[in-house]
Amino acid sequence: MASDEGLDQPPRWTSTNLVGVASAWLASAGFNERAPGLHIAGTRETQPGLFALLDRCDDLTEAREVFVHHLSIAFGLRPPGKHELGTLGVAEQRRWRGSWRRLLQGWGMDANGAAGAVLKGWVESRFGLVPTFHKAPLARFPSPAWVAYLEEKASSRHHSNNIHQQLDLLYEFCQWALVRFPLPADQMPGRHVRLWRGSNRVEEQLLQGTLRERQCRVRLNNIVSFSLSPEEASCFGDWVFELLVPRSKLLVFPGLLPAQVLQGEQEVIVLGVDYDVVARYD
Repeated sequence: MASDEGLDQPPRWTSTNLVGVASAWLASAGFNERAPGLHIAGTRETQPGLFALLDRCDDLTEAREVFVHHLSIAFGLRPPGKHELGTLGVAEQRRWRGSWRRLLQGWGMDANGAAGAVLKGWVESRFGLVPTFHKAPLARFPSPAWVAYLEEKASSRHHSNNIHQQLDLLYEFCQWALVRFPLPADQMPGRHVRLWRGSNRVEEQLLQGTLRERQCRVRLNNIVSFSLSPEEASCFGDWVFELLVPRSKLLVFPGLLPAQVLQGEQEVIVLGVDYDVVARYD
């Protein structure tokens, strides 16, 4: 950490990442305005066969099938058949359970559960963005809240079977798909995606401006869920934020993955932290 002054301000901590830009800038509203592209170092280079196959796909449905099938083979995600169990040790019998699919399903049920901790830890590792909340505010370090978060993000329940590498490929697949099969122009103006988020914790999140003025700056967690419509977002809070998110900060958008992965059909999973928003009270 750079100094004691930053101990209770996680976004100001010194951190490294694998995307080649300063983490402090990546967390800023200035990054969101310019919206440059990002890539996780070495991910596409280590899986050239996957992206060669994706480039041959005619639509997102075909690409999704290629992606899911490739990760199933590459990471042994297929459950072992009954005839195979006798030849596997206990660890090998369970290894397939550590998967991107189960992680996202866990996130969909509880973003502050064990799966959410692993996703927040992945964002820390790859993008250098420090989480601000997990069951409780993550402020001064160390603290009981930080200890609980660190324990959950390292738990083998979800953090196994090279889960970070699986998420790296998911991120790169998302970025590839947004270029090859972009969202409609009204949802995706240029290098941004127009999204909405419902919240009841606006006072804690407010950084600049006032809610009365509607336009303000908020600090969100290092990974959060958004919606593609204000109506959907209003189900999750009395205040609704409208904002333009850089395409390079999306991890999952509707249609990218099989429908059964996430319960919310309009859920978009996005990297934080600071955003300029237009707020309205429903």
